[in-house]
Amino acid sequence: MHRRSFVRTAAAASVAPLIVPRHVLGGVGFVAPSDTVAVGIIGAGGMGASNAAPLAMMDDVRIAAIADVDMGRVAEAVSGRLGSDNPGSRAAGAALRDAYDGAARFADYREMLAGVDDLDGVVIATPDHHHALAALLAMDRGLAVYCQKPLTFTVDESRRLAAKAAQTGVVTQMGNQGHSGDDGRRVVEMVRAGVLGPVRAVQSWTNRPNGWWPQGVPATDPAPVPADLPWDVYLGPNPEQPYRPGIHPFGWRGWVGFGVGSLGDMGAHLVDFPVWALDLPRPSRVETRHTPWGGDRDAPATYPLATVTSYHFDGCGPEAGMADAGQPVEMTWYDGGLLPPTPANAPEGFTLDPNGGVIFIGERGLLIHETYGTNPRFLPAAPDLDLEAEAAAVPVSLPRIQDGIRGHEGNWIRAIQGTEAISCPFDYAAHLNEIMLLGVAAMSAGHPISVAPDGTVTNHDASILTRAYREGWALPA
Repeated sequence: MHRRSFVRTAAAASVAPLIVPRHVLGGVGFVAPSDTVAVGIIGAGGMGASNAAPLAMMDDVRIAAIADVDMGRVAEAVSGRLGSDNPGSRAAGAALRDAYDGAARFADYREMLAGVDDLDGVVIATPDHHHALAALLAMDRGLAVYCQKPLTFTVDESRRLAAKAAQTGVVTQMGNQGHSGDDGRRVVEMVRAGVLGPVRAVQSWTNRPNGWWPQGVPATDPAPVPADLPWDVYLGPNPEQPYRPGIHPFGWRGWVGFGVGSLGDMGAHLVDFPVWALDLPRPSRVETRHTPWGGDRDAPATYPLATVTSYHFDGCGPEAGMADAGQPVEMTWYDGGLLPPTPANAPEGFTLDPNGGVIFIGERGLLIHETYGTNPRFLPAAPDLDLEAEAAAVPVSLPRIQDGIRGHEGNWIRAIQGTEAISCPFDYAAHLNEIMLLGVAAMSAGHPISVAPDGTVTNHDASILTRAYREGWALPA
């Protein structure tokens, strides 16, 4: 039996890690470093092309299949790179063109997963509402999974992916590339080392969706489905509904039922470092305040234009180190162009990056970084504190990822080959994703939600944590 067929069959039969020493086979989905890793791309235009391009340029990766409902947009993603003034983009475009030209093509990723038997892993870069189903089907086949953020559409789906990843033992990665960056890892080390002292609060913000996609607007009028768009496949788990202009190809992020708005888009970057550095558990209380929904409040078409989400954590986890003094932590999220207040100890002329960032508020001062953990800087609480010098003395304790923030996709391949530890596996990513989506759940509830340590929402029914699935698109057990 072919090696790949063997691990797929074993995973599907028992859905449990093979009891074989790693140096012999390496575990479910393991590919020897000397072998070519065969990858399928689910959602091959847009962000999927950005993920696929570095893979296409790797000698030990073969893009064996692509699945997308809009192959015209896939072609545009390739031609746009080929026509770039940047030599690196042109080289990536050429590699992507050659890889895609040699790949099997599907409109429906379910057919790809059922019909291509030599895959080692898949990249999932569809609209949010497809993530969980595609990932679960892939993991059931024993395939490694790289899934774009947000990991899932609902909290319940996030928990299912974490359980399935643990059950199958396949290599998993969420597409929050800042998690692999040197600056972001340094932020975690400095916070945990106590440079700020105990951390009492965190603030994060993004300018999304301003200028990126529409939110807070009513639904567009129904229109004929474009001839080359398989609308039924695009709808996926969503209920039957007419095609409406503005959802495809990118506006879906702001549409209820397709995306989860700004918090889902950027929280995977901006909530990541606070959750990681402070080892935050589930929040015990979450409240989202917001501008009006787009359209009918009882059945809105789009998410509010701007939100402020407040998370209360009863305390940090054991990995928080010197940043934890046992006190609660408050984390506040701002989007839609809203910003936190200017710090009281900021120098004259100080401004926050309007695009996005994070502020850790400690007893000894503040640490501020940009969206992907980049450019960390300090504002000390007293003039005699030299936090920069203290930070410079903090030893490196987290492993660094090859090529840093640009190596996130390559890290996934090397983890499949067993040569590098995975950067952001689902056992962490699903927890981060759940925290993000509890903010969306609180927005849907319309009032603060209380969350028990086991994840139960105690003051609202569980409908805000899950969704209904159209026939033929239900999640596997």
